[in-house]
Amino acid sequence: MRGNKSKHTKPELLLRKALWASGLRGYRLHFKKLAGSPDIVFSTKKIAIFVNGCFWHRCPKCNLNLPKTNTEFWKDKFDANIKRDQNNYVKLIRSNWTVLTIWECDIKKNLKEQVLKIESLIKDVNAYSITTNEPLQLAAEDLLTYGYNI
Repeated sequence: MRGNKSKHTKPELLLRKALWASGLRGYRLHFKKLAGSPDIVFSTKKIAIFVNGCFWHRCPKCNLNLPKTNTEFWKDKFDANIKRDQNNYVKLIRSNWTVLTIWECDIKKNLKEQVLKIESLIKDVNAYSITTNEPLQLAAEDLLTYGYNI
């Protein structure tokens, strides 16, 4: 497991290059002051983006099998990963951050769609902040979609 990177993974790099090419700039990487150190952070918009690998974070769309050896260890490890992710999302949402999770499989299927999703989210936050002082909480819907309890 030591060889598995947590930063600058291939899906993350693909997304960052696509964001840069589309003109989206002004984001921070792996912002340690936020819960979970989100991979991409638009701090002025209060948007935190996690680029999650399907295997390690147990993508609900992929339905991946557990490894055949040492199954109990892996089940516990994956459950702990999921719980940690949920806790980080809840902390961010309660701190008035908008949280977006982009899965590795979504990047592989349609990278451009993921970039458009981020662009749309930034525009929604801009439009929403003009009309109200309350934070935009799109993340709560996203969490419920993937079976997270907040």
